[in-house]
Amino acid sequence: MCSKKMWRYTSCSTLVVFLIFVFIQNSFAQDGTGGIDKANELVRSYFERGTYLLYAIGAVLGLVGAVKVYGKWSQGDPDTSKTAASWFGSCIFLVVVVTVLKSFFGI
Repeated sequence: MCSKKMWRYTSCSTLVVFLIFVFIQNSFAQDGTGGIDKANELVRSYFERGTYLLYAIGAVLGLVGAVKVYGKWSQGDPDTSKTAASWFGSCIFLVVVVTVLKSFFGI
């Protein structure tokens, strides 16, 4: 008989402690807007560096393309203009992508 009372008391006190813990946990929970704002701020701060990186990649690709086009031109390859257009187009594409991304995200 005493053990039945003790079991009820223990289970009730455990339930109360659990409910208090859940209430305290939920009262300190955040809605996540602070984290989203911080992530937005970090991405915007790294965007300028990423822009410079894309420009550097475009410059390297332009130099490699110029060497390839010069090699084809000096060998007398009739396909030189097509190669020059494709390399020039890839460099222009990188610059346009950076500009579009800047205007799209408002940076």
